[in-house]
Amino acid sequence: MKFADREEAGRRLADKLLHLKDRQPVVLALPRGGVAVGFEIAQALDAPFDIVLVRKIGVPWQPELALGAVTDGAGHEIFIDRDLATSLAVPDSYIEEETARQLEEIERRRKSYCEGRPAPEVAGRTAIVVDDGIATGATMRVALQAVRRRGPARLVLAVPVAPPDTLAALRKEVDEAVCLEMPIGLGAIGFYYRDFHQMRDSEVTDLLARAQRGTASGAAVGPS
Repeated sequence: MKFADREEAGRRLADKLLHLKDRQPVVLALPRGGVAVGFEIAQALDAPFDIVLVRKIGVPWQPELALGAVTDGAGHEIFIDRDLATSLAVPDSYIEEETARQLEEIERRRKSYCEGRPAPEVAGRTAIVVDDGIATGATMRVALQAVRRRGPARLVLAVPVAPPDTLAALRKEVDEAVCLEMPIGLGAIGFYYRDFHQMRDSEVTDLLARAQRGTASGAAVGPS
């Protein structure tokens, strides 16, 4: 399966998540690409929409290879693949410096994307964590752990594409996982999209604002 773009992937995923519509869902997306996917799901489920700010900690000489990840919140969640760090002889000093740098970027993005809007309540709800695809799973693992700490009644992972071994490992972190494509030997996530452009910050803020307006409108006309 090849998706036309992230929006189509989101609509296809939403079809597989409709059984959660009456279970107080809240959709949480990983920026940037996951926001376009998550927006479609939130619209289909008539659910509040927000982001989970996670940054990858890459290998120094190969930044796209995830050594770990970090997320914001009341207590930072940090995951480091210690076996990989040892095998590649990555020094602890680099990991500490890169973690601090990525936390600074998380703070910048929160100010840029959220513009002071309060985060939706997650405790007691069905939290659906979304991205546009998963490769190693390091970033998603940290995101799921951070969301779990917020006390959802049910934690759901939803992605268009992920390798089966990575998905199997992540299933241990959630109550339910929904994935449309599980290719062996994934390669690049972009291969599964015809349009996989690098989303701009402005696209993320626009989608979050549109979702906020929709939620406010729904609250105004919803049943008492």
